[in-house]
Formats: sequence, C-alpha cells, structure tokens
Amino acid sequence: MVRAVFLDRDGVINENRDDHVKDWSEFRFLPGAAGAVARLSQAGLLVFVITNQAIINRGLVSRHTVDAINQKMTRAIEQLGGRIQSVVYCPHRPDEGCACRKPRPGLLLEIANRYCLNLREAVLIGDALTDIEAGRAVGCESILVLTGRGPEQLALATASGKSGFTVARDLSSAVDLLLSQWKLEYEVIKAIS
Repeated sequence: MVRAVFLDRDGVINENRDDHVKDWSEFRFLPGAAGAVARLSQAGLLVFVITNQAIINRGLVSRHTVDAINQKMTRAIEQLGGRIQSVVYCPHRPDEGCACRKPRPGLLLEIANRYCLNLREAVLIGDALTDIEAGRAVGCESILVLTGRGPEQLALATASGKSGFTVARDLSSAVDLLLSQWKLEYEVIKAIS
C-alpha cells in the first residue's frame, strides 16, 4: 500500500515560470492543486515536496527566500486541512553534479532515511521526466501530470519510447486516481485480515 506521496513543486503544485518563482508574490497555485494536497494528507498519506531549486546557486535568490516561499505554500495548504511533512530541495546547478538534483534520487533517499519509509510503497508525482526517473530509480510508482512541462515531457517520452509511468491531467486527477487505488488496496487487505 502507498504510504507516502512525493510531489514536485513548480508545474505540479504551482505554475511554472520561465523566470522562476523568486518571491511569494510570483507563486500561483495551479487550479485544484492545494485542495488535492490536502486530500492526500486527510486520507492518511504522508506528503512530501521535493524540488530542484538551482536558482539558489545561480545567485537569483537566497535559501531564506526559497524557505519563505515553501513555508507560505505549506501554511496555505494547512488552511485547507492538509499537511506537508517536509519540503526538501536541491540548490545545485545542473553542472555541479550533485546526488540530490533530480533525476538523481538523493532527495527521495534523504526523506526515506529520515522518515523510515519504504520507497516501494510510495508514489512520485511530477511534471518532468527527471521527476519520473528519480522515482523509478528507487522503486516509486510514478505519475506524470500534464501541467507545467508535462505535455512536452510526455511528447519526449513517447518519441524516445520511455514508458512505465501513469499520466494524469493534473494533480487533482492524479490524487483521484491514487486515492481510488489506495482505497481498493486497503479494502482488499482488510478483507484478507
């Protein structure tokens, strides 16, 4: 059974910006996304946000600014009855070769270690193939949403023959799918017990 859900931030929870989200005033929840996150936690699932934020090491914003944006996002979701366990991010540029920048699974491994999670009982939802690849590297079920970069990323996956992930219209649709699957698995386990 799924116990934890990992969400990418930009393009999944909030609108992607070509010039990046550099301040809370630039942060815009995608339609239905905040409520979808709340539904996950209300169903008893642990919700984590994992995001690449190279804007820090590019010198565009400070860690303090990224933390402030994430805190305000988390509070807005809490006002809807949701809970994000933790938001972790990679501050590195692609050329720095770190282990935490998606598609590498460092952020997932960090959270799994900190919260004693079995990543094979987790789902990752993202709008990019780098998200999907990070999830698949550690055995997470992966869902690509068609918000943010999702449409172009799905076209790339199709052209290169990449498969093995689910596609959903947006975060709300992905949560609908996940919760119906989770409910079915729960009922089967309950019936066996």
